[in-house]
This record gives sequence, C-alpha cells and structure tokens, in this order.
Amino acid sequence: MTSWEGGSFGTRGRCLLAPNPGIMTLDGTNTWVLQEPGASASVVVDPGPIEDGHLERLTAELGDVGLVLLTHHHFDHAEVAAEFARRKGCAVRALEPALCVDAPPLVDGEDLSVDGLALRVLTTPGHTADSISLVVPADGALLTGDMVLGRGTTVVAHPDGQLGPYFDSITRMRSLAVSGEVRTLWPAHGPVLDDALGVLDHYLAHRRDRLAQVERALAELGVAISPELSEDDSLPRQVVEVVYADVDSSLWPAAELSVRAQLAYLSQR
Repeated sequence: MTSWEGGSFGTRGRCLLAPNPGIMTLDGTNTWVLQEPGASASVVVDPGPIEDGHLERLTAELGDVGLVLLTHHHFDHAEVAAEFARRKGCAVRALEPALCVDAPPLVDGEDLSVDGLALRVLTTPGHTADSISLVVPADGALLTGDMVLGRGTTVVAHPDGQLGPYFDSITRMRSLAVSGEVRTLWPAHGPVLDDALGVLDHYLAHRRDRLAQVERALAELGVAISPELSEDDSLPRQVVEVVYADVDSSLWPAAELSVRAQLAYLSQR
C-alpha cells in the first residue's frame, strides 16, 4: 500500500488505488472518490481497469454513487466504467460521447453538482484529445487525469495527443494556480502534489527543454525542420536514441510517442 492509497485529501477527496502497477501506470491508477462532507452520494472519477478485483472492491466499498466521470478514454481509467455505473444505477460522463452512459458528453467550463459537491470541467487536451481535468473549488484542488503525474512527466500520446494543445492546456492549468484557485494537484497516477504552481512550471520547462533537445538531435542527424519532418517513420526512434540515451530502454516506446508529437509540432510550427 502506498502512502496516498486510501488517503483523504482536502475534505472531499479520497483515493483508491487500482492494482495495475506498470511502466506507464506507476503504482497503478488512482480512482478518485469525491463527496461533499455529510452527503450520501459520491462522484467516482476513473473507476479504472478490471484487474484483480478493483471493480468488486469499488462496488463493495462505495455506497451511493451519483455519477461516474472519466478523465479520458484509456482503458486503465475507463475499462469498468459502464459496468460499475450499471451496478450503482448512475450515469457515466466523459468528453468522448462513446464513453457516456445515460448522459451527454461533458462541456468545457461546465459546472457539475452532485449531492452538494461542486465541480468544474476543464478540457485539457494534450495527453489525449479527450483529456479533461476537474476543479474542486472548495478544496483548491485540480484532478489532472494523466496530464500531470505524481512522479515524472506524462506522455503526449501521438497521434491522439498533440504538443500544441498540451502546451495550451498546461498553461491554462497554470493560470488557475497563479490565481490561487488551485493549490494542489490530484493526479491519476502517483501521489498528490501540494505545489501546483511549481509542478506546472516544471512541466512547461521540461517539455520546452525536451523540444530543444529534439531540435539539437535533428541537427546532429543532419535533418532539417520542414513540413515533411513527421513523415519519416524511422526518424522518431533515431531521435529517441539520442535524446533519451540516459533513460532505460524499456521506456523508449513511450518516449517515441512523445518524440513523434514533438516532430509533428516542429513540422507544423
């Protein structure tokens, strides 16, 4: 059990960790259970994968569930959503219409209210096109899905993920931290992050540094930046071997997704 599994955060958040640790999922997927103090119904965010009884655990441990929300479509977040909602007699909402059950898709800026719990939807594409984050105003928290992780940095999962929208989304999230509306980040993988502004500044700086490294790698490889840059299917791996030479090669496939997004961004820029 990790230090945050089963823990309570703010006065409205509780984390139940799915048993699906891995290279891409860190310790596993954080299923967030949000509930207004004194209320009977909760909101469950990212009920997660089917592995090792997580669905049964959620069904048994949680009472009245008013709504299931999905931060994006990846199976480690969304796989059991429809079945869990059926068991609890509630709807599923996401940005992607195909994931919704008995309810319309989420809308940017939409205010949600479930048994006194107030949430606000923030569309934050980048990791995927359908990524959202959720503001919990009363706790000064932002549920970030996979846009921000509790450790390390996220993958921009090309071609669904795009670097331009990613920069825009992190900048938008940062503006909430600058204004003081958001103080803590509740990610879908890894521990809670208390310094929202510092983390988001790091994310922007890290991605810009990586982009500069990719540009230098292209120069070393003798490749000019052009609109055709992203069409060379062998180039991403060559760039990974230069830029991520100090990273365990088991992570190179994930790194290649981000490099493909970076090459697409450079070719369009």
